Amino acid sequence: MNLEPRSEAGRQQGLLDALWRHKDSLPETAGLRAYRANAGAAAERALAAACPTVQQLMGEDSFAALARALWHHAPPDRGDLAQWGADLPAFLAADPALSGEPYLADVARVDLALHSAESAADAALDPATLQRLAEHPPETLRLRLAPGAALVVSPHPVATIVNAHRSAAEDRFAPVRAAFAAGQGETAFVWRRGWRGDVVVLDASEAAFVQALLAGTDLAAALDAAPDLDFETWLGRALGDAWLAAIELTSPETP
Repeated sequence: MNLEPRSEAGRQQGLLDALWRHKDSLPETAGLRAYRANAGAAAERALAAACPTVQQLMGEDSFAALARALWHHAPPDRGDLAQWGADLPAFLAADPALSGEPYLADVARVDLALHSAESAADAALDPATLQRLAEHPPETLRLRLAPGAALVVSPHPVATIVNAHRSAAEDRFAPVRAAFAAGQGETAFVWRRGWRGDVVVLDASEAAFVQALLAGTDLAAALDAAPDLDFETWLGRALGDAWLAAIELTSPETP
């Protein structure tokens, strides 16, 4: 018999189970009613922290209703509410009431990727390993991107939308209007720069290369996936913006 005290996450998980997964079989008590009444507010706070752009696009009242609806549809399966919300993009995409705003689901994907990147582990490239690019053939090398790095491919200008909402510039929405007028889709690359998540648009060759790196391919295969890539330019950008965490040999070096 385990006599160890339950962790805080374990206690929270029990409460979440009581609130949602077994709510029809549990006796209704004043305490449970009060806790359930506060769950909606907790859902709003957690989802707003993870998806601030979606909140701004929808408005606070509509977003609050969305958060409560998502909480009922896909309740948290762990005690840490900061990890809740992964079901939001699919939930938005499936809502017929939001069919006129089809970009919302992909904006949520970018928001969630930024939220995840900001809680990713620290990793710094060892500058000495850059020499491996000159000393070893590309099929023996693997470029590992920073923890939390992710791609979001969308037929909508999602990176431009998110960056506009993160900007304080007076004309910050002008690029969004121009992108929509041009019918512009984007591949958004998300990573953590310092303590804050960041997002940029990659062109087709950069996106193909980064996708191959995220899949764990060696450098030669990644270059084959993006034959039009200017690797030196990409590498300079990757080093300047801290995209890389490691340049690894695919097999250990021999003495």
